[in-house]
Amino acid sequence: MTRELPGTEIPTAAILLPTDEMCAAVDGFLAASPAARAWDVETAFDWDRAAADRLTEGQRSAVQFVTYIEDHLPGYFDVYQRYFPVDGRVDQDTFVHNRELYHFTVRWALEEDTHARALARYQQAAGMAERSTLRDELAVEGRKPFDLPYRHPVQFFAYALVQEKATQLYYQSLREVSGDPVLAAVLSRLARDEARHFSFMADVVGRYLRTQGDAVVEPIREVVAGFRMPLADTMRGYWRWALRIADVADYDHTAAYAHLVRIIDRAVDTRTEPLDELVRFLDRCRALT
Repeated sequence: MTRELPGTEIPTAAILLPTDEMCAAVDGFLAASPAARAWDVETAFDWDRAAADRLTEGQRSAVQFVTYIEDHLPGYFDVYQRYFPVDGRVDQDTFVHNRELYHFTVRWALEEDTHARALARYQQAAGMAERSTLRDELAVEGRKPFDLPYRHPVQFFAYALVQEKATQLYYQSLREVSGDPVLAAVLSRLARDEARHFSFMADVVGRYLRTQGDAVVEPIREVVAGFRMPLADTMRGYWRWALRIADVADYDHTAAYAHLVRIIDRAVDTRTEPLDELVRFLDRCRALT
């Protein structure tokens, strides 16, 4: 059974990041990510050398798991389309902001889709799965809805900040234990991309903190308090599988919270009491894991 998506509350210019600030963040990301540095699935790796028999059963399971997560890209992209639309549902000021953000989201979506294709290609090349079978298996989860029903725009970026950093750290950890050099090369590429995506989200969250101050503290706290990685609420057996892959390579999404604290400290000259409480809350979350 699939759940219905709640009504979409489109953020308006009144609470969005000033457009010039969003434009600067997008320009910075694109300048650090020129097309000339892009990689493609077809030529970046020596697929003929991929061999799943070099992996442990746990490592193969981890590859299968992250393929599902990356392949849900249409759902993730749809969130930005619904909450930051570039059409007549919004006034002109909001449209201008969203159009600037769209320059990032389409590049981000292309890179994330490349991740999904690379992981699927690895499974096929390494002998883990037949293409048609894998395609049908991914469709089972891919058809399920994905949503981030937040009330403040900063929350979408705070969520992605934690998710992208946690994913980067896991890929790096899985790469270190991988028995197949081809898989290690794939994971290196993915981790570098996730690091750049994290940097963009961190830049945007920092700009929200500088321009809106304490007004965004509680929205960010709400993200941390209810954080779940993508598909946690829809994939059957998610938590059992997630615990298994955490045994294969170090994984703990709360490791990303230390990076959020550094973003806070870079964004403000002096912490206010609400910011101090947010940092204490982040520290408590990390201590519980």
